[in-house]
Amino acid sequence: MTMASNMGNRGGSRRDFLKTSGAALAGAALASTISARAYAAEQNTIKVALIGCGGRGTGAAANALSTAGPTQLVAMADVFSNRMESSYKALSGQFGKKVDVPPDRQFLSFDGFKKAIDLIAPGGVALLCTPPAFRPIHLEYAVAKGCHVFMEKSFAVDAPGIRRVLKAGQVATQKNLKVAGGLMSRHYKPLEEAVEQLHKGLIGERITCWAYRVHGPVGFHDFRKSGESELAHQIRNYSCYTWLNGSFLLDWLIHNLDVCCWCKDAWPVSAQGQGGRQVRTDADQLFDHYAVEYSFADGTRLFAQGRHQANTWGFFGDVIHGATGCAVLGEGVQNPKIYKGHRPSPENVIWEYKGPPCNQYQVEHDLLFDAIRNDKPYNETERCAKAAMVGILGRMAAESGQEITWDAAMASNLELAPGLDQIASLDAPAPVRADASGQYPVAKPGFTKVL
Repeated sequence: MTMASNMGNRGGSRRDFLKTSGAALAGAALASTISARAYAAEQNTIKVALIGCGGRGTGAAANALSTAGPTQLVAMADVFSNRMESSYKALSGQFGKKVDVPPDRQFLSFDGFKKAIDLIAPGGVALLCTPPAFRPIHLEYAVAKGCHVFMEKSFAVDAPGIRRVLKAGQVATQKNLKVAGGLMSRHYKPLEEAVEQLHKGLIGERITCWAYRVHGPVGFHDFRKSGESELAHQIRNYSCYTWLNGSFLLDWLIHNLDVCCWCKDAWPVSAQGQGGRQVRTDADQLFDHYAVEYSFADGTRLFAQGRHQANTWGFFGDVIHGATGCAVLGEGVQNPKIYKGHRPSPENVIWEYKGPPCNQYQVEHDLLFDAIRNDKPYNETERCAKAAMVGILGRMAAESGQEITWDAAMASNLELAPGLDQIASLDAPAPVRADASGQYPVAKPGFTKVL
């Protein structure tokens, strides 16, 4: 497997929205006789609010507005005016009157998410697409106001955040609210069918799972702009700060960690691993490599490799080994295949997808809006939270150099950004700060405490 062959098969992403936003699949046919406070009949316009107007948020809004039945974007919130402006311009240019967000409904503040959600509550759809650190706060508020939710990955950056997300998901179920999460690989038809074959026993018992995201450098750190606060600088470069994105292992590898657990049909019970900054010199917190070994309750293993370094071997996908064969699939692998034996060569293929193309980014929104209009049970919160917890567990193990159990990790009260709920403006102190030499605190295996 090579980076060249693998990356050539990657599906689209919301980051490519401005280039490919015109490509969308139609949603499923919807019933026309449903009506209730928490959901909408087919003829009713569903109001949408976008919280976080970067590439991911703009793409999510495009998907939401492309679902079957009338929808309208009526509010937007962000802390950066340039992101708000570019997102509004792109969306209004494509969707015209479906985007009705005059300046007084464009909220540029930390509490803007509340104002945007208030405008669509109850029964509207909140698209939560800010950096992951803010997801628990925004999810809690949206559910409290009676809104349905699409929340982009990752869903929290630490165990206290995961527990908040799980609790909000439970409240959503009690209120008959629908919640979708941005683990779009779960809705990629070729992958769904491949996993179904594995669960049917096509390659026997699944023995080992390998999750890879290894490629060239990412998380490019922009220089601090003149007059920019430390907090604004960090949020603008959120991929580079652990308190914001939860680490490269979580925010970039979550899809393939989730797919491995899906294939195994289990969540790990412990992890041990390593990671560090071997090549990266930017003044931030980003590790440039991770290697984590997870254990399942039956003693089988999941191995995760994350690396973003120049001039190194690369692969983006998952490899699953069973008793009698193997599979190559996951995010980054557009055409999943299953093989007899353990050599993934063309002559050994025993299954591959034969169906039509699938836009998984659109499908996840089609399913959410269909559930809202037809009042179908739909809540992905628990699965999404557990998938994020796999990444958090791996980060905790790698940063500490210790073996960490799932139960111990879930019980941890260590917050990466204590008091985040109280931050009111970009002028507030940042949760992490550089030392006198301009360097930020970086985890040190063997010394860093994670519990």
